[in-house]
Amino acid sequence: MDTERSSWQYLWAVVSVSLLSACAGYSGWSLQPGVATLPEVMATMGAPALRWKNADGSEQLAYPRGPAGAQTFMVFIDPDGRLRQIEAVLDMEHFARIEPGKSDQESVLRLIGPPVPQWTNYFKARDELVWEWQFCDAWNQLARFDVLFDGTTGIVRTSYQRQALMGVNGVAPFCGH
Repeated sequence: MDTERSSWQYLWAVVSVSLLSACAGYSGWSLQPGVATLPEVMATMGAPALRWKNADGSEQLAYPRGPAGAQTFMVFIDPDGRLRQIEAVLDMEHFARIEPGKSDQESVLRLIGPPVPQWTNYFKARDELVWEWQFCDAWNQLARFDVLFDGTTGIVRTSYQRQALMGVNGVAPFCGH
């Protein structure tokens, strides 16, 4: 009995450590700004989905964690190759920066990262492209954020948020944090 119990305790400890180490890479929380280098960021967080090099030599990397995850992290690297900051960007503060009639697809990508590919749709009758992200809203429930682009110009027509009604009885599930 003691052997069986200690085996389960060992297994639980291994699973717990594995989960904790996976979480560390998920958001990059263990990386120190001004200390961590670009190779360390990529070793911890993996290859970015998108990467931009700026004229001053700095870089921006996008780490979307959807569709199962509800966050995208933007990593900013200084021209010297050191981490400046990591920013969680799927929130109302960032969504509010998207301006109908002004923002375009590139500016939306740089602001909140790529949408969930399988949730991207083009509606021919309206000549409208819709991108969608999953995020945790102010009530800590899963929600969806949509940006609708004019299909010809690529300029934002509108954006909106709605609950992700995929839980029990059509209620949005809680995010768990």
